[in-house]
Amino acid sequence: MHANPSRQQKPSLHPYLLLTRLDKPVGSLLLLWPTLAALFMAAEGWPPVGLIIVFTLGTFLMRSAGCVINDYADRHVDGHVARTQNRPLPSGTVKPNEALLLFAGLAGAAGLLVLFLNQTTILLAAGGLAVAALYPFMKRWTYLPQVVLGAAFSWGILMAWTAVTGTLSNAAGVMFLGSLLWIVAYDTMYAMVDREDDLKVGIKSTAILFAGLDRLMIGILQASALLAFYLVGQQMDFHHGYYLGVSACAMLFIYQQWLIRKRQPELCFAAFKNNIWSGFMLFFGVLLEYLVSYAVG
Repeated sequence: MHANPSRQQKPSLHPYLLLTRLDKPVGSLLLLWPTLAALFMAAEGWPPVGLIIVFTLGTFLMRSAGCVINDYADRHVDGHVARTQNRPLPSGTVKPNEALLLFAGLAGAAGLLVLFLNQTTILLAAGGLAVAALYPFMKRWTYLPQVVLGAAFSWGILMAWTAVTGTLSNAAGVMFLGSLLWIVAYDTMYAMVDREDDLKVGIKSTAILFAGLDRLMIGILQASALLAFYLVGQQMDFHHGYYLGVSACAMLFIYQQWLIRKRQPELCFAAFKNNIWSGFMLFFGVLLEYLVSYAVG
């Protein structure tokens, strides 16, 4: 007795789930926590629930769109990298034109969310989409694609600020810079995982650029990010709660340095993922600051 061929060939949504990384929310959370922190800062307390919903959904949609366009750009090289060789595009379970349609759909859905925001934020969103779409291709042209990723991932901070206040402040700019520096640090850890394979296939990264100075440079970037976060607190007239969150970030950065001390790929990846907690502690510090201020007075 033979199985039904049509049942065997039934299309599956699983490859598309893998392509969007919705099964792996690490990247979405890395993007979400600083965005929410900025949203609360701009509102100087609890922002409107509608804005929280829009930015949370937008974060997941844009991160998924970024993953899709990244895999499309890397479709000819991912098959030569151990960590990525089984991704949907190099394995053939998703076709390139399907990936482009999926990217357009995700970006379009995020665009619809932005229509609920003010004109300044809509204009910023268009710039953010351009930066996000450009990032995957920068790996062929420069050893600093992590800087472009840092800008793309930090763009939500600027949008959150304008969505609440209609304008940008010095605190927003410093927060953006601090986030960018932090992202370059943790994405360098991520690039350390693939460094040997990237050298073979011609992909550029800060991990390759920094070479033997990678740990030192990551440390400098982390320290600079902490300084920027401290200055944001000064500009926002924050007190103890926020600085507890920043101090927790510092402790986590030290732990990440310990993880990458021998540059073992699996531990570099663990250090990268640990940054979810760094971002959460930054957000928690902002939340704690306002909770304490409400309680006091």
